[in-house]
Amino acid sequence: MRNLRLDICYDGTRYRGWQRLGDRDDTIQGKLENTLSRILGEAIEISGSGRTDAGVHAKGQVASFHTQSQMPCSEILKELRRYLPEDIGIYSCQECAPRFHARLNAKEKTYLYRIWNSREPCVFERKYVAAMPENLDLAAMEDAAAKLLGEHDFSAFCGNPRMKKSTVRCVRAIEIRRVGREIQLRFTGDGFLQGMVRILTGTLVEVGRGERSPESIPSLFGGKRSEAGFLAPAQGLCLEEVRY
Repeated sequence: MRNLRLDICYDGTRYRGWQRLGDRDDTIQGKLENTLSRILGEAIEISGSGRTDAGVHAKGQVASFHTQSQMPCSEILKELRRYLPEDIGIYSCQECAPRFHARLNAKEKTYLYRIWNSREPCVFERKYVAAMPENLDLAAMEDAAAKLLGEHDFSAFCGNPRMKKSTVRCVRAIEIRRVGREIQLRFTGDGFLQGMVRILTGTLVEVGRGERSPESIPSLFGGKRSEAGFLAPAQGLCLEEVRY
């Protein structure tokens, strides 16, 4: 049995997220599994490094799967590029260690959230940014971001109300910068809960609007979802990189 790794990018606009939903063909995982099963002539199940939400994009998603097929990786890559839709791309297909697992072995992830901070229209990038034209205090947002760093109970930043596993995560870096009319927020951590990056973004935006203070951030740790900020729109978020 071979263990193969895929490095993947996708435009999540028309998909219901990464995770397969029954027999539906409108998820990234479902589309990849159906295509691989067709190519390899056997039922394929893939494991992704994480589950991106509906509408979220990825430039650096990683998945792994087992197969009995002896088809060369170069041929699998060629066939995937032939049959997958143009909004799902495969950078590489390669053999990996028998015990490699895309999710369980992931050590660190980086997400980028893009805010279009202008009243001018953003026609050509509208699927990849969230429009928030109001004035935002970046200094206050950076102050609040610094208080989010480290290992904490991020239960207030979890979009899954039935979460039974630990909600403790370590956020290692948050970078906020203005690039032209955009404000970009880059988050790096050992892992993120469902909706966590979008809720972190919404909370920081509320600080930027003056709706909450940077000093209020520590009180959110271990709290309820209703205490943190709004869920920022999906289209502004992109999984940039997974490190092992």
